[in-house]
Amino acid sequence: MWLGPEEVLVANALWVTERANPFFVLQRRRGHGKGGGLTGLLVGTLDVVLDSSARVAPYRILHQTQDSQVYWTVACGSSRKEITKHWEWLENNLLQTLSIFDNEEDITTFVKGKIHGIIAEENKNLQPQGDEDPGKFKEAELKMRKQFGMPEGEKLVNYYSCSYWKGRVPRQGWLYLTVNHLCFYSFLLGKEVSLVVQWVDITRLEKNATLLFPESIRVDTRDQELFFSMFLNISETFKLMEQLANLAMRQLLDNKGFLEDKALPRPIRPHRNISALKRDLDARAKNECYRATFRLPRDERLDGHTGCTLWTPFNKVHIPGQMFISNNYICFASKEEDACHLIIPLREVTIVEKADSSSVLPSPLSISTKSKMTFLFANLKDRDFLVQRISDFLQKTPSKQPDGRKASVLDPAPESLPASQEVPELPTSPSSPLSGYQSFSAQEVPTASQGLLKVFQRNSPMEDLGAKGAKEKMKEESWNIHFFEYGRGMCMYRTAKTRELVLKGIPESLRGELWLLFSGAWNEMVTHPGYYAELVEKSMGKYSLATEEIERDLHRSMPEHPAFQNELGIAALRRVLTAYAFRNPTIGYCQAMNIVTSVLLLYGSEEEAFWLLVALCERMLPDYYDTRVVGALVDQGIFEELTRDVLPRLSEKMQDLGVISSISLSWFLTLFLSVMPFESAVVIVDCFFYEGIKVILQVALAVLDANMEQLLGCSDEGEAMTVLGRYLDNVVNKQSVSPPIPHLHALLTSGDDPPTEVDIFDLLKVSYEKFSNLRADDIEQMRFKQRLKVIQSLEDTAKRSVVRAIPGDIGFSIEELEELYMVFKAKHLASQYWGSSHTAAIRRDPSLPYLEQYRIDASQFQELFASLTPWACGSHTPVLAGRMFRLLDQNKDSLINFKEFVTGMSGMYHGDLTEKLKALYKLHLPPALSPEEAESALEATHYFTEDSSSEEVPPQEEQEGSGNEDVREKRGEEKGTSPPDYRHYLRMWAKEKEAQKETIKDLPKMNQEQFIELCKTLYNMFSEDPMEQDLYHAIATVASLLLRIGEVGKKFSTRIGRKPRDGAHSGDHNSTTEEDEPPAPELHQDPIRELQLPAAGDPQAKAGGDTHLGKAPQESQVVVEGGSGEGQGSPAQLLSDDETKDDISMSSYSVVSTGSLQCEDLADDTVLVGGESRSPTATSRVGGTVDTDWCISFEQILASILTESVLVNFFEKRVDIGLKIKDQKKVERQFSTSSDHEQSGVSG
Repeated sequence: MWLGPEEVLVANALWVTERANPFFVLQRRRGHGKGGGLTGLLVGTLDVVLDSSARVAPYRILHQTQDSQVYWTVACGSSRKEITKHWEWLENNLLQTLSIFDNEEDITTFVKGKIHGIIAEENKNLQPQGDEDPGKFKEAELKMRKQFGMPEGEKLVNYYSCSYWKGRVPRQGWLYLTVNHLCFYSFLLGKEVSLVVQWVDITRLEKNATLLFPESIRVDTRDQELFFSMFLNISETFKLMEQLANLAMRQLLDNKGFLEDKALPRPIRPHRNISALKRDLDARAKNECYRATFRLPRDERLDGHTGCTLWTPFNKVHIPGQMFISNNYICFASKEEDACHLIIPLREVTIVEKADSSSVLPSPLSISTKSKMTFLFANLKDRDFLVQRISDFLQKTPSKQPDGRKASVLDPAPESLPASQEVPELPTSPSSPLSGYQSFSAQEVPTASQGLLKVFQRNSPMEDLGAKGAKEKMKEESWNIHFFEYGRGMCMYRTAKTRELVLKGIPESLRGELWLLFSGAWNEMVTHPGYYAELVEKSMGKYSLATEEIERDLHRSMPEHPAFQNELGIAALRRVLTAYAFRNPTIGYCQAMNIVTSVLLLYGSEEEAFWLLVALCERMLPDYYDTRVVGALVDQGIFEELTRDVLPRLSEKMQDLGVISSISLSWFLTLFLSVMPFESAVVIVDCFFYEGIKVILQVALAVLDANMEQLLGCSDEGEAMTVLGRYLDNVVNKQSVSPPIPHLHALLTSGDDPPTEVDIFDLLKVSYEKFSNLRADDIEQMRFKQRLKVIQSLEDTAKRSVVRAIPGDIGFSIEELEELYMVFKAKHLASQYWGSSHTAAIRRDPSLPYLEQYRIDASQFQELFASLTPWACGSHTPVLAGRMFRLLDQNKDSLINFKEFVTGMSGMYHGDLTEKLKALYKLHLPPALSPEEAESALEATHYFTEDSSSEEVPPQEEQEGSGNEDVREKRGEEKGTSPPDYRHYLRMWAKEKEAQKETIKDLPKMNQEQFIELCKTLYNMFSEDPMEQDLYHAIATVASLLLRIGEVGKKFSTRIGRKPRDGAHSGDHNSTTEEDEPPAPELHQDPIRELQLPAAGDPQAKAGGDTHLGKAPQESQVVVEGGSGEGQGSPAQLLSDDETKDDISMSSYSVVSTGSLQCEDLADDTVLVGGESRSPTATSRVGGTVDTDWCISFEQILASILTESVLVNFFEKRVDIGLKIKDQKKVERQFSTSSDHEQSGVSG
């Protein structure tokens, strides 16, 4: 490629000049190409260690003038061909012109101008690809592609210099992190190390420091451990690796591949060495952190943040912190974690004003809201720009005020405009009246427009409740004072004081409001008015698997609570759960959601409960309620890790008893609601909405800690469960004003001594005192580590389930099946990375049974087939692969699953000669043989419609038992499907169980064209075999014999056609062709005698063959070298006839490569072979050269092949699929043809 001219001072240091003229020099890098010796090794090592561009472009052209010592680079090339093209262009276009100049400086200026012009011209033609990556980075990406053979679609994110520890020796080289792979390359004094690891294969990724390895990053896959160290910035590298591994896990989990985030703000000046992708990922990480910190909706994007101070009126100080601005919110977080958090939705803002600066208050900014609160920020670095950004976002915020007036942005002025006095349409806090906002028309059941607790509470006034009532009143009063000081609604100052109040318990009357605020559900509810009503309307009356499960669980949701003992509560619960399943079909419905939702309904209206459920499922408990409860398993892993750290003695015991996994799942999934008395558990839910998952982990640790002695004395899991069950049953809330609700658990636990009661507030206090050092970012870090573990173990389970679902008669060992599964899955995932053109159908649906989750299409199958098949057919292989795919694709959705794939592979690898030939035979009949491949396909399908079912592999719709259903698993919900689904699957399963073993009698017959295709495949198959000549000879003999057998059969059928009265003949015919041949040995004792039954047929056919041999002797010799006997001419010529018709296989047909016969000749020849037997059908064919009456059965083919021992040996020899799988894995990512560099060792 042409390069912008740059000075080179020492032109010959590490380069060898290959061509020169007075103005230009073409050079090659030492050590590249042949030879090179020690200098070459040293130069190669230097190039790698110093990341020199010479590794990618080992050729260059320099411009020079005679008297000057300075050279200028004008072009570089990765291959001799590329650089020669540039050299020739310079010689043809510039040399003449340059010789005219007198002054050398003018020559240099002219050359530089010309090269810049060429580059500009080239760039003009290129469409700008969005964000251009910096030049240095593009070079690295090019290097990565060339080095590891990656396709164009594989994007480099970043690359780092580091050492890879191979044994005890560090290899210095470069680590390339791409979207889907981690790659490392090192070249030291001739020793090359090249590693490629897919992110989806990584089972462990951690940063650690040991004596052996200084601060290093450890990467484990299922079969290797890799250590990298000596990074310049290990934290940045590790963070990026974590992000990429996380994206890969996300892809395994719910199939969302990496999509560049087009909506991210673009920097004005791209950083020199940072790719657009790296910037995308950084922005994505910041966005996630921002949304999690302030509990904002999932589509909120951070625009920027800046240091500032916030004036807090409640304690009269300026708190230092960071201000964050996004499309719809201005947020503030203090430097001290608990000092103050603030969220200001832009929809609430009325005035943004730049106040006057002073020494006390430099560059202040005041923001006023509809709720008459004013926030004062100061010490803002770039205030004008900031105000501009805020005003831009305010312009885009939809105006909700009746007069349509926007919020105003003011410059410093003696008096600011008053905030508008109209009542805003949207309530500013959940405490505002919601009447105009409940967009519900009454359905057949009255809608719950307020918390069910208010509806069902016994109307006893607070005063009657004595001490409890007084306590409740005090709580309400404390919160009212707090609202007065710190504000109420979304814009409340959230401080350590707020947390204290939450820990003391939220009063019943405020619970719904505060849950909505702290969870962030309020924001989504206000910005989506009418959304819930619409969902309810759409989902009502729709049937799906989720609705069925919801119906089943409705009456199990808090049955002890009066609110759910009647139709009002049940109907509300049904609507909320169904609406959510409709909104998010990937989750649909999961057990435990009913318990949580019923509690949400007690404290809020249906719409509020719905949005709280959205916040829970989609933000606060990510992946908890998906098909495989991955999120809960991840947090369970964190819980085990924390138990190991803080309660080491107990941890060992719990591992032995296997208790943690049993208990923690129900604790986490239902937030303790299912294991504790209701009035105690809601206090934990209060804290959870304020603090997030850390509260649940803290309480779980406190519960174990409180029962440590008893648990250490337990002898089995049951005993430990009873200890914990009884303890949790007796966690009481003495301050609760609700009448106590009997807890179901309590009925199950027994014991002589009444257990001691534990106050929930004491339990919370202990949990905060002992275990409150958990931080949100530590939890995220641990979640990442556990997610790798959990998802990979789920993938292993899926692999085992799929392998178990493969019937025993397949013939592969369990190990081979597992290896094949990994190769198959890798192929599916590769399509996700690079195959943007693939159909949407190929997207994986994790809710499907394991067997159906990974499927591949025809082009991917073709690649796998080519690398794994024992029947290599040269360039005919893709044709064969296409046929195999059509044969296996039972449901015609152009995708096959693993079971179908293995069935196809097994046909080629296992079984005896008959089985293998049967597989090959089926590949040359419809549906495998497509109409495009066979000209007379219409007749062919007409022949075989009745039998088509018998050739197919048994149905693969549903694997046996699909033994993989977790208690909480849900299957894919297709909207509107109805119950017959199950019966359909049961029938399919029964049919599959009964499927009779197919016998060779069931196979339909083959017509002439299909037979020719079969012969062509066999010729191609033998072309690379050591016994090539013998095999050709044998197949020619067999083909010739079979053609004549077909002729004989045809004579019988035509004779019967003319003389239907002739019973003897008809019987004779049946015995010979319809019923298939007599047992093989008899046929083979004297095949010729049987052929000579019709008097004139045989000699005529021979004559036909002879005539043509006379015409073209060379061709026949090429086809069957050393072949003897006249009959061999005809099949060979028939084959080449078909070869001239077949567009795909022309090039592959090496057998008849020298001087193929002309089509017209062949047409004559075919007529001779089939036609001179005076049969009327031969002449009455509809165009074409293939005899449609001719047919042959599988038994005849089998019997003929058995006469040739060389063919029998070919089909019976064993091929080890293990070696092919190894090669396939090695080649998996090396399919870029652009690389002319020979890979030496790739492990991946």
